[in-house]
Amino acid sequence: MSPQELLDHYDRCILWPGGSRLELPAAYERALAVRELRIARGERPRGYKVGFTNRGIWPRYNVFAPIWGTVWDTTLSFCDAHGEVSLAGICQPRLEPEAVFGFAATPPARPSMGQLLACLDWVAPGFEIVQSHQHDWKFVAADTVADGGLHARLLVGARRPVTSLAQDAGEFEQLLASARVTLRRGSDIVDEGAGANVLDGPLHALVHFLQALRNFPGAPDVQPGDVVTTGTWTDAWAVAPGEQWAAQFDEPLSALKISFT
Repeated sequence: MSPQELLDHYDRCILWPGGSRLELPAAYERALAVRELRIARGERPRGYKVGFTNRGIWPRYNVFAPIWGTVWDTTLSFCDAHGEVSLAGICQPRLEPEAVFGFAATPPARPSMGQLLACLDWVAPGFEIVQSHQHDWKFVAADTVADGGLHARLLVGARRPVTSLAQDAGEFEQLLASARVTLRRGSDIVDEGAGANVLDGPLHALVHFLQALRNFPGAPDVQPGDVVTTGTWTDAWAVAPGEQWAAQFDEPLSALKISFT
């Protein structure tokens, strides 16, 4: 499908008739072309999502390496502890609890953990609502890239300055990697996970993402003020209007609730 056809399927919330039939590099080129179409109609990029960093779910989804896609001003929202998100226009929505970072500066080339930490402004709990335009979430990696990295919405919870949390990058990464999350639908526990599930820790996931982004010709670099969400700590779970979900994260992340309309 052409970039315009991909965008039309996104806008109309209709399933693709088949796979993208693209190789991975061509899928990223197609996704960047869709990005330009969205910018041309007035949407503003606000950062990136990094997906499939959780190795535990790779066999389930037939994707065996991380991917990335754009987060938009039309898909991003913030709250303190409880947010509301409409599922209207989202195709086969699922929910993922994640750690989200805010950037204060563009990191240098091939940054060390310490250099990367110095470029971060805040860290927060987040819920990414992902979607797929492939029937029953059956796809290959290139399909997920052409499908906008499966990104639909991102709700970011209470933001904490990274400088208040740790003395150095090693301590900060250990805090996040050892943290756990319990995911509930209503009062029922649905899943549990840990920060270490995402490439051994969210800061490691950021390092991997920056390298992958900068290795792709034409991909815009991370800018000051951008947000980057680093991948689900659990499986992705189907959601529906009227439901309320909650993620109880360990420190340094706070609890986050979301209501769907």
